[in-house]
Amino acid sequence: MKGPVVALAFLLLVANRASAQEAAPATAPAPAAAPAPPPPASAEDLARLRETVEAQQRAIAELQAAAAKPAEQEKEKDTRKDVELTAYAHVDWVAFRQSSQDELNPSSREPLNEDRVLIRRARLRLATDQGLVHGVFAIDANTIRGLQVRPWNVEASLKWPCDTPYRSPSLIARTTAPEPFVIVSAGLLMTPFGYDVTELENDRPFLERTTMSNELVPQSYDLGVRVLGGYKFVNYAIGIMNGDPIGEQTFPGRDPNKSKDLVFRLGASAEVLDGVRVDAGFSGLTGRGFHQGNAPSKDQLVWRDQNEDGVVQQTELQSIPGAPATPSEGFQRFALGADARLHVRIPLLGELTLRTELVRAKNLARGTFVADPVGASRDLREIGWYVGGTQELTRWAMIGVRYDVFDPDADAQDQRPFAVVPKDSGVSTWSLMAMARWKKARLVAEYDRRKNAFGRDETGAPATLADDSFTLRAVVGF
Repeated sequence: MKGPVVALAFLLLVANRASAQEAAPATAPAPAAAPAPPPPASAEDLARLRETVEAQQRAIAELQAAAAKPAEQEKEKDTRKDVELTAYAHVDWVAFRQSSQDELNPSSREPLNEDRVLIRRARLRLATDQGLVHGVFAIDANTIRGLQVRPWNVEASLKWPCDTPYRSPSLIARTTAPEPFVIVSAGLLMTPFGYDVTELENDRPFLERTTMSNELVPQSYDLGVRVLGGYKFVNYAIGIMNGDPIGEQTFPGRDPNKSKDLVFRLGASAEVLDGVRVDAGFSGLTGRGFHQGNAPSKDQLVWRDQNEDGVVQQTELQSIPGAPATPSEGFQRFALGADARLHVRIPLLGELTLRTELVRAKNLARGTFVADPVGASRDLREIGWYVGGTQELTRWAMIGVRYDVFDPDADAQDQRPFAVVPKDSGVSTWSLMAMARWKKARLVAEYDRRKNAFGRDETGAPATLADDSFTLRAVVGF
């Protein structure tokens, strides 16, 4: 009986629990309360949010650019060759020159007319900068003595630091740098002597260099090796040159002797007052010149028909003995010079520039006057100097004046009846210049009043040669 009773009790318990669950009312969960809407954003909040987003965008862009820059630089270094291509042209109209003649030179058969239109210089310059290595190739075209095209400036350079900017050859005589730099160049280079010699053709306000510079270092460029550099307010340049510039009369661009010229310039540039700058330099040159020897000659028999009868007579015959060969010789030459410039900023007008230079030389003339102490049997002392100034008239115009003097033989003498007297062998020039300019174009008018003591009057006595000129020049750079 005990087992059935337990089973019945379990069944009754289950039935009671089921009935209790059915009788309990069904209760649904209470719905959650709706969240309160956020307060509207103020204008200040929106501005701060916008600034934050823009700052993040800029930061992302800078990071992306920094990541891409090394690759772009490496690609540029690999593909870039022509970094700088520049050119300019100087076209002259010589409207008036007193020494001009409608005739030919009896010895050279060159025209003596100078009243003409000519291309004074047209130059194309190509430069490449590959960091450690820098190269320049420039050509010059002109019609001074007929059509002529020639190399003008050819340089292969190493420079340190690699990022040193180099606008060859303007670093000579006027560069300041916060860090020291060195540039070593070889090729057809500007001779580092003085300021007038090294002033770039397209930067010079006057039409041409002074007589002094054209005689001592004609056309400025020579073949050799040059080191230039600077630190802060000091700059220097030193060169080992052939000693035969491309504008000299005897061996232009060549070197007839193994001796080389040593040339240097040490300069400084500093702003002494607000708007006032002073540039100064000291230069030197030493080397050996070349005197050409003579080839041997044979004995000659010469007939001079004195009575013009066409018949050879014994009295009309003359024997000219031959001469032995004479060897070529070298001679010592040198030059010392000093230059200075003062730059003053004038309110409303522009910069006032005053310039001067003095050179003392011996046996160095290589232009129109060729120094030959062997032929003269004595050394030839040379003295040259100039003073000048320019004033800007706003950025559109400039005026200037310059006076230069060069004496190729300070000890020259002249034979007069019953006496030998000192001779004035110098030449001097007053240059008056006015310029109008716009961007890279200029129009320059210059009157040159020359004093040339190598003229002769009707009696053969020394006289000043009339050689004044008036020139208009059109300049354009591109």
